[in-house]
Amino acid sequence: MILTAFDTLIVLGLKGKNFRDLEAIMLGLIATIGVGYIVELALVKPHWPAVAAGLVPSLSTLSEREPLYLAIGILGATVMPHNLYLHSSIVQTRVVKRDTKSLASAVGLSRLDTIVSLMLALLINAAILILAASAFHATGHTQVTEIEDAYKLLAPIVGSGLAAILFAVTLFASGQSSTFTGTIAGQVIMEGFLRLKIPCYQRRLITRVLALVPALIGVYLMGNGAVGKLLVASQVMLSLQLPFALYPLIRMTSDRALMGQFANAPHMKLLAWLLFVVISAANIWLVVQTATDWFA
Repeated sequence: MILTAFDTLIVLGLKGKNFRDLEAIMLGLIATIGVGYIVELALVKPHWPAVAAGLVPSLSTLSEREPLYLAIGILGATVMPHNLYLHSSIVQTRVVKRDTKSLASAVGLSRLDTIVSLMLALLINAAILILAASAFHATGHTQVTEIEDAYKLLAPIVGSGLAAILFAVTLFASGQSSTFTGTIAGQVIMEGFLRLKIPCYQRRLITRVLALVPALIGVYLMGNGAVGKLLVASQVMLSLQLPFALYPLIRMTSDRALMGQFANAPHMKLLAWLLFVVISAANIWLVVQTATDWFA
């Protein structure tokens, strides 16, 4: 019943109705995740100088396959290629008039929305790493590699059952947030790019099957311990798809014939292409390392 109501709100939001309500729900979910991790970090009490030292990039670390694999997974979880299409569509909901001033206002709000969203995602992913390092690695519980282990052991390690409850709440909110963005992005692509419209019940059935069946097959073949591995693998796949979403986005937004005065400035184009090259190179290097390990 809840999923049906959420799906209906998503459909109405993309048709220009109640979109601000949808944004409010998303903001509430993100705020829940953020507040949950802030409280958990306060309970865990990480060593902040060590956290600051961990922010220093290390090429020697990224030259190894496992750290690079996790770093690329974090990149995919933070940016997510389908959100590039979603944010490009959201800007249209902010356009009240087609005059230059209104368009500039919509673009400015979209830029602010994108920057804030990415910063929040970055901080939440950083909080997850800090929490894991402080609660498990620093206390000698290096065998904790799965979500269910983290949930069970947080309470005795931290000394409060609140940590485990908050972990469950933030995990639920995170799942709902990802479901929202994935569903909306899918509808944007189907209706905007493919000009394909299908009844809501068919969309729900197809998206649930595509989401659940591969996960169930993976768990059946690899066991319950595969949940964490499948989660990281899915995030790595998102990162591998990023260049394919970035390339047309950069090309189109840099085309003055298409964008007019809103085309990317030269310094923005340079920065965008530099990021594209860095992400593509990291993905290619991971594929090469993986292939080398397989055939070694």
